[in-house]
Amino acid sequence: MQDTLYKLPVIRQITPYISQRQKDQLPLIVVNHPLVHAVVALQGAQLISWQPSGEKPVIWLSSQTPFKTGKALRGGVPVCWPWFGPAGTPAHGFARNLSWTLLAHDENDQGVMLTFELKHSPQTLKLWPYEFTLIARFRLGRQCEIELEAHGDYQSTAALHSYFQVADISGVSVSGLGQPFTDKVTGNTQGELTSPQTYPARVDRIFTAADDCNVITDSRGERQLGICHHNKSDVVTWNPGPELSCSMDDMTNDGYKTMVCVETARISVPMVSKADAPARLGVTFRVNK
Repeated sequence: MQDTLYKLPVIRQITPYISQRQKDQLPLIVVNHPLVHAVVALQGAQLISWQPSGEKPVIWLSSQTPFKTGKALRGGVPVCWPWFGPAGTPAHGFARNLSWTLLAHDENDQGVMLTFELKHSPQTLKLWPYEFTLIARFRLGRQCEIELEAHGDYQSTAALHSYFQVADISGVSVSGLGQPFTDKVTGNTQGELTSPQTYPARVDRIFTAADDCNVITDSRGERQLGICHHNKSDVVTWNPGPELSCSMDDMTNDGYKTMVCVETARISVPMVSKADAPARLGVTFRVNK
């Protein structure tokens, strides 16, 4: 699926390494750099591919997701804001469903930097009564850095809902999540994790005392991915398991086997934005081996 994105016709060559292309109804910003290949959808400022040169794809994207205006993409790194989960409508906020503006770009020998902007509008004010400016920055090279910056005067919850590509979920573990968690599968019951998280069935947990950095060990894929969170209060990990995967129209029945979500979040402690002090949330990915 992701390979086809780099073969789409070029609509506009922005710089030697950056171009704009189109997949069905959605415009895409495509990066072809000697050190990295990446794709960001203007809808949601959503990273949907990141692959350092010589590495297998790191980001998971469903082969069934529709590229339709206003329809959330299944996979990549959705920006869930200004609320996480079912706290409002649409679920996970409106930022991932709206078109952003490419505000700035830069490139050098080490990679590419992209900056996107979303501002309040009559449409957003009907959903959430606050004026805001939201900035998303991507530094794309041998590692991937994403920073969300929220300007205005309000509180919000958020997540960088990262989907990672794995060879087989049965061989995946995630370390550094800490002990206490809220289990959304069992009705928000509380639990403690005493070993790395594994995925024998559906998992949907919010960890409130996770380390700043986690490691995904993909034993079948023979690699480790490092995820470092910046300004988080929580880390969410999710895999739908076979039953939920089969019920989702934007995922194949066995889609759950090749993905795992480890999400950088502010849920238990909301982000607080002030007129003179924007709130920030960020994450860095790298291939450890």
